[in-house]
Amino acid sequence: MTMIPRLLHVALVVVLVIFGGFPVYWMASTALSTNAELYNTGQSAGLQLQNLPSLLSELSKVPLLRWLTNTSIVALGTTVLSLTLGALAGYALSRFRFRGKGIIGFLLFMTQVVPEALILVPLYAMFISLGLLNSLWGLVLANVGFSLPVAAFIIKGAIDAVPYEIEEAAAVDNCPRFGVLTMVILPIIAPSLAAAAIIAFFAGWNEYLFAATFLMDNTMWPASVGLASFIGQYETPLSAVMGAALIFSLPAVVFFLIIQRKIVAGITSGAVKG
Repeated sequence: MTMIPRLLHVALVVVLVIFGGFPVYWMASTALSTNAELYNTGQSAGLQLQNLPSLLSELSKVPLLRWLTNTSIVALGTTVLSLTLGALAGYALSRFRFRGKGIIGFLLFMTQVVPEALILVPLYAMFISLGLLNSLWGLVLANVGFSLPVAAFIIKGAIDAVPYEIEEAAAVDNCPRFGVLTMVILPIIAPSLAAAAIIAFFAGWNEYLFAATFLMDNTMWPASVGLASFIGQYETPLSAVMGAALIFSLPAVVFFLIIQRKIVAGITSGAVKG
């Protein structure tokens, strides 16, 4: 009797892997097809590895590695700054009582209602005065403005669930308030930090609107803007686009898999301790 559910479980996993992996396979198949095949005879279902040199030659014409480096800087900068400020803001909203606390929380929430396009022009004018145009760090700050409130609320909700007696015990051992946050609270809410990190990372990794507006030098572009530049007036090299998109997606998938393990490990550890 136990064999049938096990076989069904394995079959379900195989089906999910096929459905999840097929888009990646089709991207690779498209990248290894020529434009003549894509537009005329039709794309082959197999991987035509003989076209790999021509694909690499096409991708070598653009600073793809530089674009990926820029994307990594924006994504990691957004993640680190959002988690740092979000941890401080979340802890203050959770543990401190002060006048205007509800208004501050409401204003943080309202930042998620405002579309990015609505503040594009005012932010552009502000960046001109601050000298942040054509700067990756300006792009980081623009993304933090949207990902920080989400991180703050996620961390606040996690800290709310931590018993205050744990902080009191640390204070008895002469642990300073900042040490209580960094050495006691944050390790406990590690799964929530990982969830906030995923949101902030992908907000920076997929950044396009601010990057296309604020960055004029093509060597400063992130990969999202670089991919859009492949689209031409008369022709779009789909094989190069898919090849670059596949390379662009792999680091994000690796980051997600690493952080996902942290989330699962933290949840499992908490369940065992409970």
